[in-house]
Amino acid sequence: MGGPRVAVALESEAIGRVRAFNRAVTTRIGALHDHYLGSSRSLGSSRVLWEVDDEGVDIRDIRERLELDSGYLSRLLRSLEREGLVTVEPSRADTRVRRVRLTEAGRAERVELDRRSDELAASLLTPLSAGQQRRLVDAMDTVSRLLDAALVQVEPADAASDDARRCLTAYYDELARRFPGGFDPGLSLHPDTHEFAEPTGGFVLARLHGRAIGCGAVLFHDGAPAYIKRMWVDDAVRGMGVGRRILEALERAARDHGAASVTLETNAGLTEAFAMYRAAGYVEVEPFNDEHYADHWFEKQLG
Repeated sequence: MGGPRVAVALESEAIGRVRAFNRAVTTRIGALHDHYLGSSRSLGSSRVLWEVDDEGVDIRDIRERLELDSGYLSRLLRSLEREGLVTVEPSRADTRVRRVRLTEAGRAERVELDRRSDELAASLLTPLSAGQQRRLVDAMDTVSRLLDAALVQVEPADAASDDARRCLTAYYDELARRFPGGFDPGLSLHPDTHEFAEPTGGFVLARLHGRAIGCGAVLFHDGAPAYIKRMWVDDAVRGMGVGRRILEALERAARDHGAASVTLETNAGLTEAFAMYRAAGYVEVEPFNDEHYADHWFEKQLG
């Protein structure tokens, strides 16, 4: 009888602690001030300025990285243009895309913002002992990774899209590096991406700040287990639960198509995948196909 109430209490406590953390951080870093780091602009404008490197950047990239509304981002850019810090012009590669570039004044302002930002960071660390500094910096790293993990989106995608092809190419390249004899997609089962589309299959991409960072595919078989294939996650985001979320999305797709179970195979050399499948409830079974690169086969019943 006490279980649900305890869960609600824990959730309420966690939410309260997150809100307290947000208040502490925004106050300490000066996010509430109209003139961030003593400049003439807000944190929002300064943050946009930091996103523009020496080569320039597409507006859509800034929007995806910072997850800003198009109208709000346009206002921030107009403000920076009025200050003479950036220019906004059509991209040379595609005139439909607008690109932001720093002016000389913008580059000088970026240097000054970096200097003041370093001073702010030092002011957070200096009062602490060496041990406290390490604890704070380590905690910040953990918070950053967990916040990024919460922003990852796993969505259905076209396996023939550019992002999908980039992910699959990275996956094949990794297998080629990790397998003693290399990896040839032509020797693996289901090398053609057209199979991973309705009605025969499905494909998903994981994205963080608009960038594709992982993928997975599933094939549907009437009256038989669905078959999961091509699971991959970028090295930079491993350990953030992205692979587990891709796996769950593929399992949902299989369940939605009436599958009672899912199967997959892997190679023991892929230690991260091997451990994830076991932790996700997959049970090792006898080989059910002749996948050239597999040495372990798994199945999971779908509730």
